[in-house]
Amino acid sequence: MNTISKITTAESVTAGHPDKVCDQISDAVLDALLEKDPQSRVAVESFGSHGLVVIGGEVTSSAKVDFADIARRTYRDIGYCDKPKMVVNVRAQSPDIAVGVDTGGAGDQGIMYGYATDETPEFLPPVVVLAHKLTRGLEDLRRNNPDFEWLEPDGKAQITMDGPVAKSVLVSCQHKEEIDIKELREAIREKLILPIVGEGDYDVLINLTGKFVQGGFDADTGLTGRKIMVDTYGGIIPHGGGCFSGKDPTKVDRSAAYMARFAAKNIVANGYAKKCLVSVAYAIGKKEPLMLEAETFGTGNTDMAREILGTYFNFAPLRIIKALDLRRPIYLQTAAYGHFGKPDLPWEKIVKL
Repeated sequence: MNTISKITTAESVTAGHPDKVCDQISDAVLDALLEKDPQSRVAVESFGSHGLVVIGGEVTSSAKVDFADIARRTYRDIGYCDKPKMVVNVRAQSPDIAVGVDTGGAGDQGIMYGYATDETPEFLPPVVVLAHKLTRGLEDLRRNNPDFEWLEPDGKAQITMDGPVAKSVLVSCQHKEEIDIKELREAIREKLILPIVGEGDYDVLINLTGKFVQGGFDADTGLTGRKIMVDTYGGIIPHGGGCFSGKDPTKVDRSAAYMARFAAKNIVANGYAKKCLVSVAYAIGKKEPLMLEAETFGTGNTDMAREILGTYFNFAPLRIIKALDLRRPIYLQTAAYGHFGKPDLPWEKIVKL
């Protein structure tokens, strides 16, 4: 991979999107367990559909939590008022997996990626930053602007850019029945899109079907881990396949992706490249990665980046957990609007290399 396409598209979804609701429920469960027992092993997934929420997975922990109550509170905090039926089916982690993790090895095979670019203060591609700003903006208008009391929690945004220039902006937002579609489109354009994207000769596409009253679990199913491109780099950079939410840090799907981002960001922040992709691969039960690679896309010395990667960053699972202090209840905040670019998260800190 030597180039990145000049024309890029990225999407984001609001916290009220059904898949994101499930991500947040799963990470709220994880945080509750880690708060009481930092050594908790957690692999929890959530499913929502038409008045039903199912919480399933594997947990090994000394902590006792009320899974259904956590799900209800999370669902309510997002902004939904209905009361879906809760079904919980959580069991202990398989001893066949635990035997590899107990010795400090990876809990599974897999490939993880981390990326950074100097194009934005967030060290993320501009199109990804703007997509998240649009959906965060929808939530901010819904929660904080009385002129937007007709907005409901579900929503999506997508933006296409040619280099730094926006080509199209797409917003779909759930709304109450009484709002007129022309009024809605004008309000979203004036109060959301223009303040974030600015003036320009781009297509503005808002609620194209003309009506988006039914949303959330009333309109669509939701599932943990079904928005992995929204969670990471918008599809501009590869994703290894494993999702993040609901998994404790012994799961390299999550922790190694965070470490790869940490390494890539610091290679860029320290001036060794303008863009950097870090790739890592694991085998179940093994402490050391099978692959650890860096690519700078012609924006820096790739050999130097690889040397820095091997010198300053240890990708053994337990070393990642210690270096980034990951056995803490910090994960619910990552479950909407992307896992990267939020400065308070440990894998976002900049260190001198």
